[in-house]
Amino acid sequence: QVQLVESGGGLVQAGGSLRLSCAASGRIVTYAMGWFRQAPGKEQQFVATISSSGTTTNYADSVKGRFTISRDNAKNTIYLQMNSLKPEDTAVYYCARSRRFIATIQRDDYDYWGQGTQVTVSS
Repeated sequence: QVQLVESGGGLVQAGGSLRLSCAASGRIVTYAMGWFRQAPGKEQQFVATISSSGTTTNYADSVKGRFTISRDNAKNTIYLQMNSLKPEDTAVYYCARSRRFIATIQRDDYDYWGQGTQVTVSS
């Protein structure tokens, strides 16, 4: 079993930054990891993914150049550094573990999910 616990969310003004963390209990070192988000009344959407080795990343177009995903396998933790935040980034952010070692944007490739952390960006 794998448990994922997100932290680092909060309220920030537009243009500000936040760093989300996702601490895992259980094995994640050989699996790709990802971040997804869900805004009120909207479907969950892909944000970023990182391969098991950390050498490959992929981002949604809406966050490219502003968000950075990273991982520390020694700490069993992944991160999402979010800069230049916009009100449209407001959502609950979820981290997830993929069934695969390669970075993947497909939600169906992910089998373990955290409970989410709220990010609110005020204008």
